[in-house]
Amino acid sequence: MELFEGIITPVITPFHRDETQSVNEEALADQIDWLIDHGVQGIFVLGSNGEFHVLDHEEKLAVTRCAVKAADGRVPVYAGAGACSTKEAVQLARDMEAAGADALSVINPWFLQPSNEDLYTHFKTVSESTSLPVILYNIPKATGRSLSPELVDRLADLPGIAAIKDSSGDPALLKAYADIARRKDFRLLVGSDSKITLGYDLGASGAVAGTSNLIPDILTGLDKALRAGDREQAARYQEAIEPLRAVLPLGTVPSVLKKAVELNGSCQAGPARKPVSELSPEDTRRVQVMVDGYRKRARAQQDQGDAA
Repeated sequence: MELFEGIITPVITPFHRDETQSVNEEALADQIDWLIDHGVQGIFVLGSNGEFHVLDHEEKLAVTRCAVKAADGRVPVYAGAGACSTKEAVQLARDMEAAGADALSVINPWFLQPSNEDLYTHFKTVSESTSLPVILYNIPKATGRSLSPELVDRLADLPGIAAIKDSSGDPALLKAYADIARRKDFRLLVGSDSKITLGYDLGASGAVAGTSNLIPDILTGLDKALRAGDREQAARYQEAIEPLRAVLPLGTVPSVLKKAVELNGSCQAGPARKPVSELSPEDTRRVQVMVDGYRKRARAQQDQGDAA
């Protein structure tokens, strides 16, 4: 298994539509199976789309164990071990390693505004608590700050810090991280689906692409086209992501994506956990139209392949 390569899906966490919105492990296994069958090169549990922020410690470990079992060694499993306290992040890292994860993602603490020195100590302590490689997770819209290039440059020198996932959507920041990756034993993963082509041009080794929960064939096609240097085909695949991205603002993350996955039939995704509400009937209809459009596209491509 190759780490930090290709399309890695930050898989949704399915929930039952019961009083407690309990984790639906059977549906999670179904989704992971479907994704691997469609060619993704990694499974990332407990990211933003995986609703790590509303799961407790034991639920996170259950999700990690379920993913490891479902993947069954076919692709690497990345697990989100981020927490506001260093103590909790360390415990998650150790427990997720014991659960069989292949690598960890660690987000910087949210709500707090730690100094760069605080953050350096935080990431260093977490990375030293486990033998697994650690991915820094930069998502300033959720944490309130970016990981500065200066901080990332220092962290990249630590033996346990292996990569960064950048979900800032900021081309200048993406370029700065790419410059660090070129100079050091360090990998860059694109976390903004609209910036995958740009990221690969800068030297990214892969993408953690939320849209691949629904349209893995398009994302894996984009990855292959970019690696082959087929710019025209890559441009078509990059553009094909937009119908899904256009409807995502209809609800709070990840309500739209979960509804789309459920309507597509790959698994019983269930609702996002409260306080996030399910979509209105009208917005559900708009998501259904989007899903039907992708199905029509897939059928047309299948027909072309059969004719050839």
